[in-house]
Amino acid sequence: MVLAAPLNRWLLQPGVQVALGILGLLPALWLVWAAATDQLGANPAQALIRQTGDMALRMLCITLAITPLRHMLGLSALVRYRRTLGLTMCFYALAHATCYAWFDMGWDLPDIAADIAKRPFILVGFLAWLLLLPMAATSLNLAVRAMGVARWQMLHRSVYAVALLSILHFFWMRSAKNDFADVAIYGGLLALLLGWRVWRWQKNRLKN
Repeated sequence: MVLAAPLNRWLLQPGVQVALGILGLLPALWLVWAAATDQLGANPAQALIRQTGDMALRMLCITLAITPLRHMLGLSALVRYRRTLGLTMCFYALAHATCYAWFDMGWDLPDIAADIAKRPFILVGFLAWLLLLPMAATSLNLAVRAMGVARWQMLHRSVYAVALLSILHFFWMRSAKNDFADVAIYGGLLALLLGWRVWRWQKNRLKN
């Protein structure tokens, strides 16, 4: 904890927030450039769908890591980056859904609805995306004041359901190819991040 004070001061610098936002968008810029220069392989549409989905899952893990790291390392300033990271995660989730609707389904809404109903991994991914929308829409301080802190916090705890639905979506998608290596990594990370929260809640409950 010796370095916590100087690190907190550094994290409070305004330029760090801007740099984090730019850094979060760099993978998206690379994907646009790779698509424009034909560097996404034989199936660029599928590559865009997969890589935007991977980025959404990575950003979800990073966002959920903020609270444990803040408590364990004494870095209270980390909390100011949770919104930026969460919105970046929502951006990649939206890009993932857009790529699917555009490249896989050609914006054919009846076909999209039928696909959601027919394929469980699409259904759970769609449910996770639906849960993200109100969280993204209420990310500003104005929404906190309008809703009240308690209701706002209750809504944003939906991110835990998003995490479970997202890893189930990923698992079912990879099960078609019997490829679970990445699923195990992301699943393990999410289990640790959610398990820490359960442990802390239980610890606080016993104290009270």
